[in-house]
Amino acid sequence: MLDLGASPGSWTLYAAERVGPTGHVLGLDLQDPEVALPPHAEIRALDAFEVDPASLGGPFDLVLSDMAPKTSGQRHADQYRSFELVMRALELARAVLRPGGTFVAKIFQGAEFEEARSALREVFGKVRIIRPEATRDESYEVFLVGLGFRPAT
Repeated sequence: MLDLGASPGSWTLYAAERVGPTGHVLGLDLQDPEVALPPHAEIRALDAFEVDPASLGGPFDLVLSDMAPKTSGQRHADQYRSFELVMRALELARAVLRPGGTFVAKIFQGAEFEEARSALREVFGKVRIIRPEATRDESYEVFLVGLGFRPAT
């Protein structure tokens, strides 16, 4: 699994427990992790916009992006920055995801939301929108889920 926006490390740790010692979990974040990880998991302090996909290894069964912009209070600007993060996560997923793999990305719903969903539809057999039950009613944060990755041939 590739975990984008991994700090403080809870998703990386959870995934490491699920894949067990024979699997591998790689997290990326601008900040260092705040949690101790088992040997088959690591978080690298890297910028997702600067990382070379070839340096990540793979292929991965799952690419998870919990990346979120530092909010400015300007809703449209925050939504657009969230869209940019999702599109970069998708770009990385296209480079490192195994055929049939899964993609999950947090996004702030806004004007570009349909563009992001359409981009997922181009490379995944199914695309779903998930709004976790724990999400506050006033939040415009949802997860886009792509199932059945179809790499370009």
